[in-house]
Amino acid sequence: MKIVRIFAHRVELPLHEGSYKWSGGKSISVFDSTIVGVETDTGLIGYGEVCPLGPFYLPAYAEGVRAGLRELAPHLLGFDPRELAKINQRMDAALKGHPYVKSGIDIACWDLLGKATGLPVCVLMGGRFGETVRLYRAISQESPEEMAKKVAGYRAEGYTRFQLKVGGDPDVDIERIRAVRAMLKPSDRLVADANTGWTQHEAIRVVRAVRDIDVYIEQPCLSYEECLAVRRHTDHPFVLDENVDGLDMLLRAKADLAMDVVNLKISKLGGLTKTKQVRDLCVSMGIAMTLEDSWGGDVTTAAIAHLAHSTPEEFRFTSTDFNSYVTVSTADGAPKRSNGFMTAGTAPGLGIEPKTAVLGRRVVEVA
Repeated sequence: MKIVRIFAHRVELPLHEGSYKWSGGKSISVFDSTIVGVETDTGLIGYGEVCPLGPFYLPAYAEGVRAGLRELAPHLLGFDPRELAKINQRMDAALKGHPYVKSGIDIACWDLLGKATGLPVCVLMGGRFGETVRLYRAISQESPEEMAKKVAGYRAEGYTRFQLKVGGDPDVDIERIRAVRAMLKPSDRLVADANTGWTQHEAIRVVRAVRDIDVYIEQPCLSYEECLAVRRHTDHPFVLDENVDGLDMLLRAKADLAMDVVNLKISKLGGLTKTKQVRDLCVSMGIAMTLEDSWGGDVTTAAIAHLAHSTPEEFRFTSTDFNSYVTVSTADGAPKRSNGFMTAGTAPGLGIEPKTAVLGRRVVEVA
């Protein structure tokens, strides 16, 4: 089996809630997603997806995915997509850095491996643990009252994990945390995710002000050193996200006891292959994980589901179903939420079939 063509579609994904807001006044209403196809000489096609959270969240942007694919794709023609380590080595040799560009190709190659072997990706990634994957709901940054209202609505739909977007005015953020926690059950989990939005002194103010509240603190500051300082001033469970972008930072954070949970995003790490490496190391070291991506639709949600379902349940803090946030469906067979949970498909590969009418014309094609 050889790669004969790599192509991509651009798809806009509007949000059901109209907009999504987080720290620093950042917001987005329509996501710019790239659906990547890897075609082989056998006629099989694998699919992946890359959808940055705008150009101002991580070092990634939507048009950069497509530009990067045009640069990278010619170097992969003729290679066997089932040889995932070789594919990743070739991508790293051909394009230094830019892991988000490589992510869609790598996911598509996993999809192809599953289709070629007749197995779901989660089985190939280690096996299916448990019957379902627990989901969290991200709550866009609004007033404390509005955020509490949204949490109540999603809790009625079965969610028991909530990621509260904070990282704004510390006094308002304290109110946000208190307002939402007051309406949750003791067994529910609440994460206050600042997305690097606080300075160190602001973060320490917040964690001290909510010391009596059952809440996880996620990525309070921009730098690793600032986050570590905050970590050492609180006994709240601590989550790192933006700072952990590879094995080196994971090992450093583990040695420093800098976190209790780590957020692994597929495109931040460069695809399922490298995320699996980090995931397996986390399991070996006893670190729980949020398993997800920056954003996406049906294809990304399927990839998240297979990654999460192949992770032992005791290390699976939570995941998310991005396709339920957006108004456009790009593929049949993608996981659908049910009472705050989702399930990876049992069909070969990712178990999805893209909707060609929705994808439209190809904006990248290299053969």
